[in-house]
Amino acid sequence: MAEARNRPLPPEVAVAGKHRILDTLGAVISGARLKPGEMAINYIRLQGGAPESSVLATDIRTSAVNAALANGMFGHADETDDFEPVTKSHPGCSVVPAALAMAERAGSSGEELLRGVALGYDLCCRFLLALDPDAVRGGHRSAEGTSSTMGSVGSAASMARLDEAGMRYAISYAAQQVSGVWSWVRDAEHVEKAFDFAGMGARNGVTAATMAEAGLTGVWDVLEGEHNVLQALSLDPRPDEMVDGLGSRFFITETAIKPYSVGYPIQAALDAFFALQRQHGLTADNVDSITVRLPRDGAGVVNNRSMPDVNCQHMIAVALMDGAVTFLSTHDYERMSDPATLKVKDRVTLIPDEDLMDPSAPRSGKVIANLKDGSTVEHFTPHAYGTKENPMSTEDVNSKVKLLLEPVLGPRKTGSVIEIVNSLEDLPDVRELIPYLTVSAAEMGEATFTH
Repeated sequence: MAEARNRPLPPEVAVAGKHRILDTLGAVISGARLKPGEMAINYIRLQGGAPESSVLATDIRTSAVNAALANGMFGHADETDDFEPVTKSHPGCSVVPAALAMAERAGSSGEELLRGVALGYDLCCRFLLALDPDAVRGGHRSAEGTSSTMGSVGSAASMARLDEAGMRYAISYAAQQVSGVWSWVRDAEHVEKAFDFAGMGARNGVTAATMAEAGLTGVWDVLEGEHNVLQALSLDPRPDEMVDGLGSRFFITETAIKPYSVGYPIQAALDAFFALQRQHGLTADNVDSITVRLPRDGAGVVNNRSMPDVNCQHMIAVALMDGAVTFLSTHDYERMSDPATLKVKDRVTLIPDEDLMDPSAPRSGKVIANLKDGSTVEHFTPHAYGTKENPMSTEDVNSKVKLLLEPVLGPRKTGSVIEIVNSLEDLPDVRELIPYLTVSAAEMGEATFTH
């Protein structure tokens, strides 16, 4: 961890890192105009704090801890952020806000930011693998809350340029803050979920890093020895996972960037649906019924939920009616009670499929459409577009992020953000990027997103 900021990333890893940072900025900026983002802004305005770091998409400057909390909540205000299919963690929405808050505070270079974020992704995923993600969830705890704190301390501590002793103390302070309960599945408005998945972890990581930076000492070896954090959080810890392939396997290359702003189990279902739509011209008029088969665990997350972007049946109905899925349609709560939409949704059935519980394709999806002419067509998507097996191109990442940024930042700032992040290694000071990511009070009222 102490050496990571000085170690060049392999070229393909650097490209993957820039994709994830840009993708996360798209999630943060767009999320600032959704209900969880607006509530986070109102909360942070009350907190004051030394003006160290910026709350993106606003005119607020506050402490790095507060900025990381707010920007983290923005990053998971909906389902736009990236996702790691094996651990099922969401690294970007916490790791990037933590790194960015600290980078602005310290005047870090773009290269340092990129390397720190890559380190954070590794800690996020490796720590969860060492605990066993299924065992964490089996104990009713939130694997997302657990992993986001450790990922964020990695990126934040790297920006703080801590030495080995500082890194050890930061890890220990982070370990004491690791928390989260799986009750987030009952959150109906994505507000607490934004905190549980991202804001909390980003805040915890920056808190731990700044405490170590300020000289606070702590436990030297919290990852091993008596009563260590792995033993405390897992009945069957696998500590070797923390270092397996370290330096050659980079988890920042393995997360999936979402082409659709919906919960990750729905990505493959939409991918399969649109493949059938292109091949067979599916419409609400010519389709009699649709069956979606998802892995059992994923189906449970997106089965008839109260939020449109994590309700599989609703999103397939919207796709069938509109022929597309947009940022606005995935956040349209009113449409969930629209009689015409409900009538189409009644034709969609979601089936949890034990046969799709395949570790090599943990978030696959099959769609079967019965047409009114009596024919049946189906498509299976093992790996949705944006996964490491089916990666998204730089052009498509840019296009996705442009659609998310422009309604808030406008075309000029959006173009500058995309250009700067795609050449992040050339940026001497991250503070030069910040003016393109923030807006005045007047500009805040001009954003065109609705919810």
